[in-house]
Amino acid sequence: MKYHQIDRQLFIKNRAKFTAQMKPKSVAVFNSNDIYPVSADSTLPFAQHRDIFYLSGVDQEESILLLFPDAPYENQREMLFLKETSEHIAIWEGEKLTKERAFEVSGIKTVHWLQDFEKVLFEMMTHCDTIYINTNEHYRATVETETREARFVKWWKSSYPAHQVAKSNPILQRIRSVKETEELDLIQNACDITEKGFHRVLSFVKPNVTEYEIEAEFIHEFIRNRSKGFAYTPIIASGNNANVLHYIENNQQCKAGDLILLDVAAEYANYSSDMTRTIPVSGRYNERQKAVYNAVLRVKNEATKMLTPGTLWKQYHIEVGKIMSSELLGLGLIDKADVQNENPEWPAYKKYFMHGTSHHMGLDTHDYGKLTEPMQANMVFTVEPGIYIPAEGFGIRLEDNVVVQKTGEPFNLMRNIPIEIEEIETLMNS
Repeated sequence: MKYHQIDRQLFIKNRAKFTAQMKPKSVAVFNSNDIYPVSADSTLPFAQHRDIFYLSGVDQEESILLLFPDAPYENQREMLFLKETSEHIAIWEGEKLTKERAFEVSGIKTVHWLQDFEKVLFEMMTHCDTIYINTNEHYRATVETETREARFVKWWKSSYPAHQVAKSNPILQRIRSVKETEELDLIQNACDITEKGFHRVLSFVKPNVTEYEIEAEFIHEFIRNRSKGFAYTPIIASGNNANVLHYIENNQQCKAGDLILLDVAAEYANYSSDMTRTIPVSGRYNERQKAVYNAVLRVKNEATKMLTPGTLWKQYHIEVGKIMSSELLGLGLIDKADVQNENPEWPAYKKYFMHGTSHHMGLDTHDYGKLTEPMQANMVFTVEPGIYIPAEGFGIRLEDNVVVQKTGEPFNLMRNIPIEIEEIETLMNS
């Protein structure tokens, strides 16, 4: 891995939080992701399942974590199952985790080779009543591929039909949403790498560069700072492309006078950052662009202040909508009649700001978190309002990542990334 080894104490704490919420006499099993095929013998780069990584730190394919806090013997209470390494594998693929190295990474003392999993699981099932299965219940999930986790669930149900079933995901949704100090440091590192990429791009952009050249500048800076690369597919959207919310073609030339919406950020050690900035191709914003930009910035600043313990996500978005409506009135994009006659299910401001303002962030860019439950300290959220005006040929979105504090305003992990108009123009023209 490119990243520095994470202190195993983080994973020890994470497992303790999970097992504390398990039912008596229950087992929980977590599988790594598959390596997904492309065609012929080509595969996509391996990306670890975030749940097994969160609980063990193991960042390797064909791995299984088993937790059984009420097991008869201490050495059965947490176990790893790994693909057995060999000289052949070491030559062709590079060394895999040894049992000793797996303990260093995870803090788990009992490590078996994968071929022993079914035999060991059978013994554990004779002592337990319930098994926790790890289904994907994220509110934005659309899964069309049968995952390794799904195959395990199918096999387990046919092999052990008399056992009760429980779900891991509700526990993970809660504990993963509140970050440990070590996790905040990792997310901060991802944000700092993103900052370096943004500074590089500010000095690179000029009329007639292409969106893909800007993408290349970012990835260069990210990888040279120990990131695997982008935390998500980057959006480099110049001109009217910014009005396509998930524009990822990144293949157009950037024209003088246009704006470029950059929704692009680095990962570090599987933790995400999520930044959006909107910059002028020619190094200067015109007056209309400035007016809209500052309106978005004011909404972002006011929205950020609301991210405090006890806040409900749904009510928060209603309040942000009111602030955005005021700004759109000031810009002349809507009028009082639009607001008075608006459909409560789709308010007038949604014509120009049609997405949400904030989402949880962490190991996943759209991270785990129960949106129906009050916000807590040490949750990490994005703040990303935007105004999109196809008729005027531009859209503006600004986004930072912030940590909810016990008291006061959130802590901005992107506080050092330029966002004020004067800062950006100065850096682009220096």
